[in-house]
Amino acid sequence: MYKQIIIARKDLNMSAGKLAAQVSHASMAFLTNTIRNEWYFKGNEYKTYYSVELDFEQDLFEQWIDGEFTKCVLKAKNKSQLLKAKTLAEEMGMTENEDFFCIYDNCHTELTPEDNGRTLTCIGFKPMDGEVIDKIGKKFQLYS
Repeated sequence: MYKQIIIARKDLNMSAGKLAAQVSHASMAFLTNTIRNEWYFKGNEYKTYYSVELDFEQDLFEQWIDGEFTKCVLKAKNKSQLLKAKTLAEEMGMTENEDFFCIYDNCHTELTPEDNGRTLTCIGFKPMDGEVIDKIGKKFQLYS
């Protein structure tokens, strides 16, 4: 079974709305990254639009996109613990901005900037086989 995990920082004490927004960014990152990298302009004198052709592995499409959208939101105690998930993913051969995505808030509302005016809030993993992603997910508890 395919599933997606998102790991969010608990120490930031984000409001429910901020947390929902950050987790949403992390959940969609594998799609928005592909769209951002594969778009092309189409249009005519009546309409201007962009087009994207998306290719998905058969298992990902059948088991997640066309099946169950299983998502687990997990918690990291702090930035250090969140970065351990990143390190573990890299040790497993995963690549940032392909298999997982670090989400940074631009700190326009409730968060205080940490790095270059932004704050790392969560890491979203693309949907993948549960046996693979559970090697990371089992090290974290459900966000509560």
